[in-house]
Amino acid sequence: MSNKNYKSDFLNILTERGFIHQCSDFDALDAKLMEGIQSAYIGFDATATSLHVGNLTGIMMLRWFQECGHKPITLMGGGTSKIGDPSFKDEQRKLLDDDTINTNISQIQDTCFKQFLTYGDGETDAQMVNNNDWLDGLHYLTFLRDYGRHFTVNRMLSFDSVKTRLERQSPLSLLEFNYMVMQGYDFVELGRRYGTILQMGGSDQWGNIINGVDLGHKSHQLKLFALTAPLLTTPDGKKMGKTVDGAVWLNANMLSPYDYYQFWRNADDAMVGTLLRRFTMLPMDEILKLEALQGQEINDAKKILAFEATKMCHGEDAAKEAEGTAQKVFEQGSVGDDLPSIDVVKADLEAGMSFVDLFIACGLCESKGEVKRLIKGGGAKVNDKGVSDIDLILTANDLTDEGYIKLSSGKKRHALVKVQ
Repeated sequence: MSNKNYKSDFLNILTERGFIHQCSDFDALDAKLMEGIQSAYIGFDATATSLHVGNLTGIMMLRWFQECGHKPITLMGGGTSKIGDPSFKDEQRKLLDDDTINTNISQIQDTCFKQFLTYGDGETDAQMVNNNDWLDGLHYLTFLRDYGRHFTVNRMLSFDSVKTRLERQSPLSLLEFNYMVMQGYDFVELGRRYGTILQMGGSDQWGNIINGVDLGHKSHQLKLFALTAPLLTTPDGKKMGKTVDGAVWLNANMLSPYDYYQFWRNADDAMVGTLLRRFTMLPMDEILKLEALQGQEINDAKKILAFEATKMCHGEDAAKEAEGTAQKVFEQGSVGDDLPSIDVVKADLEAGMSFVDLFIACGLCESKGEVKRLIKGGGAKVNDKGVSDIDLILTANDLTDEGYIKLSSGKKRHALVKVQ
């Protein structure tokens, strides 16, 4: 990582906000960015109908690229999603059909990218590209002859993602091994078709990105650049972006704006400054003031982080609703209308309904065993009162004056049971 001052606003902003880990050539990239509007891209898998918080670093890098007067490209892996990358996991990724991949791409553009980037036909408007446009029509023998000869197995075996799988003696298929060749070729195609000079990504993608830089030079004498950001990890060393309940999705249909707000509100104190720098557009002087807060005052910074991050992803109205609900739940002891909820038939509730079944139906737990563990740990509550009996039956008598039953999993997750 370099701490020098650059001529280009983009590299200066990314440096002060903690986005830079490695670059293939800082000085040459800095000079290129000063020549006029440039194009940069980041590749995204199309393996789900939403991206998650783990993708946000890349999205924010593209956001700043556009803010600095350049053109961002969001490359969807419509082709490479059929293969699967050789990740650090021990199993091959599930293979998807074309219809599923295309549905995922459409959902991701509408629910994830458009909140952060401005798309259109202008010189600096974002553009979405699908690598299936060129990968699907490749002739295998011609491709091997023209591009495969530029890759050495020796170097491919040196990548951490591959070494980890081999050290664990986990199967690594030829299909997955080809992924890094495809990703390198993507960079070349974007360079030829759109004049793209820069690929960005997380530090774990460095090897794959450099493959593209080298392939562009060897095959077409293209001058391409690689820029990576440090992976964001929690203080205990875990990759940020997942919770015990799964991924923190950017799609509001998969994770409510309230739960998204709470994810940021519950960030570790030690990470607040880093998260404000990366995931908000607040001016640096304001962030420096918030970083300096100590003790209970750090909660004020976390509320600002949660509001700003939610506003960027879901809009200001949703952020205000989530903020208001959190204030009612945690500061005033009441609840808001946008907490997750389920409706039950009044007659069923009057007859008595299983506490466990309602807890699972609300999505607070996935199984009876999980509810048992929650009760044992003192984290299960009904109307803010602890539950100790796994066989508890709830009735209409448990409805509050406002007409709901509040179920809680610990201090952070709540849901409402309402009568139809």
